[in-house]
Amino acid sequence: MSGVEVTEGTVQVGSCSAPLFYRQSSPACGEAKMSVLLLHGIRFSSENWLNIGTLETLAKAGCRAVAIDLPGLGQSKSAVAPVEVGQLAPAGFLKEVCERLNLSPVVVISPSLSGMYSLPFLLEHQSLVRAYIPVAPICTDKIKAEQYQSVKVQTLIVYGDQDAQFGEVSRQNLSQLPNHRVAVMKGAGHPCYLDDPDTWHKLLTDFLAGL
Repeated sequence: MSGVEVTEGTVQVGSCSAPLFYRQSSPACGEAKMSVLLLHGIRFSSENWLNIGTLETLAKAGCRAVAIDLPGLGQSKSAVAPVEVGQLAPAGFLKEVCERLNLSPVVVISPSLSGMYSLPFLLEHQSLVRAYIPVAPICTDKIKAEQYQSVKVQTLIVYGDQDAQFGEVSRQNLSQLPNHRVAVMKGAGHPCYLDDPDTWHKLLTDFLAGL
């Protein structure tokens, strides 16, 4: 990747039995303007963000981007998740990840499965979240209206219009966040960023430029 430094590493989180793997990209020169944490869905990993160029795009936009493999997935298979899939994880899990990787305040990109981690973190530690970019995450129905309404973090709700299972449902629930905007990716399915990386990257960089 021309002009972009990409490294790999692991981070130990107290509640996990084994370290979590991550990939990181940084601007070629100068200080990063902001930090971005990329999560992923159940069939995916940090490798997807590498392959479609999101890590490179964020670094070229002046961001430090860290994509972790969540517990039990990708190259973090040995790490045991703090809760079962579909349950809300303790908010302290991502808090510790961000502390150990020096990511606060952080922009959180959270597709699908990762909603079980990002939503509790957003609700309980919004002072640590610079912005929130949910991409049709799960668990949006487990949050009460008053909880959503207490969050002041700038939010970009993204989903594909072909995502029949989570797209519209997540949009309806997440739209209770007071400071949000919505981006619908035409012709894209549940992993809309994989279906149309160019549109995804433009949405992402335009939103980040306005923070």
